[in-house]
Amino acid sequence: MSLTLGIDFGTSNSAMALRRNGERAQMVPVEGRFHTLPTALFFNTEESRTHAGRDAIAQYLAGTEGRLMRSLKSLLGSALLQDKTAVHGALVSYQDIIAMFLRLLSERVRDVAGEVPSHVVLGRPVHFVDGDSERDTLAENALRQAAREAGFQDVSFQLEPIAAALDYEQRVDRETRVLVVDIGGGTSDFTVVRLGPERALRADRSDDILATAGVHLGGTDFDQRLSRAQVMPLLGLGHRGPSGREVPSRVFFDLSTWHLIQWLYAPRALAEARSLRPDYLEPHLHDRLMEVLTERWGHRLAEHVEQAKIQASSGGAEAPIMLEWLERDLQAHVTPQALAEQLQAPLQKIVDCARECLRDAGLGASGGVDAIYLTGGSSALRPLRDALATAFPGVPQVEGDLFGGVAAGLAYTVR
Repeated sequence: MSLTLGIDFGTSNSAMALRRNGERAQMVPVEGRFHTLPTALFFNTEESRTHAGRDAIAQYLAGTEGRLMRSLKSLLGSALLQDKTAVHGALVSYQDIIAMFLRLLSERVRDVAGEVPSHVVLGRPVHFVDGDSERDTLAENALRQAAREAGFQDVSFQLEPIAAALDYEQRVDRETRVLVVDIGGGTSDFTVVRLGPERALRADRSDDILATAGVHLGGTDFDQRLSRAQVMPLLGLGHRGPSGREVPSRVFFDLSTWHLIQWLYAPRALAEARSLRPDYLEPHLHDRLMEVLTERWGHRLAEHVEQAKIQASSGGAEAPIMLEWLERDLQAHVTPQALAEQLQAPLQKIVDCARECLRDAGLGASGGVDAIYLTGGSSALRPLRDALATAFPGVPQVEGDLFGGVAAGLAYTVR
């Protein structure tokens, strides 16, 4: 029996799809009835256990003693990848921690399929690292090695936007030319591709891929901008001390960046944060900052910002960022207007990258495609869709499976 596994190892969420004997790809349940798994690990020091996905986040929010790690994919291509940290009494690298997460995925697929498929196709962004081909290659090699350590032997890669296109192709009934827009947690990736029922039968699709492009911007970057604008001032960002100078901003940058939060809990980082107190004219702001750090509530803060972002976008109304767990009656808010304003700069970079992809395909910067196919969780944001509609007027936007489309397309990939 021919069995192909597609793995979308995402910055925020991961998913898998299986394809048997050339049949339609099926999503793999990875956490109960869910077909997506938050890319999160929680190392429970009370019981020396490792929790993954929603369970990991629940353990952290319940106050269980331990460490939460999220946005692991963001470390690929980073010098931090080979740094070691203590996990259950042993020193392991962050690459090893990525392998732990992938090993959990292999166990989930074995439960469903009865085996771990010999052929695994992993998704990758167009660029792990913008403008640095050497680090980009190192990132792919590190992910390949982590997958092998997790038990996957035959590992190949496919660009995530191309995988999304292959999934969309299963639903088209005529020849079409599409701009795929894949906005994930850490990257925004694009491809212009020709699709169709007859083209889907070809083994070699290289002539159908007209262009690809990508930029290292995604949902976690949106969260960071919102956090710095709406929440970090409540902890001292932009606050001027007795000397008239602003409080140093690095701690706020790290605290609003998903994959850097965990480093703020280290003794040296805590000491540096404590040393900022003389820079504050209002000490209660510093008290808030230190409570977040000493109680290891940084990820909790980021979770609330992310949820407010989603609520303000989908509901079209002001969304609260609940902070009463930090201080009674403390709140921040995100309005749809504030969301659009805060995301204007990164969305412009994303639109510019989409235009670059169209130009590289020889179509000009304003269109020339039959549809824009949207995938990736962050593509649901209303300001993103509005920006695309303004840039490409009259081009219909088609929403795909925002969280499973890439995984399914990876399973359709033919070597």
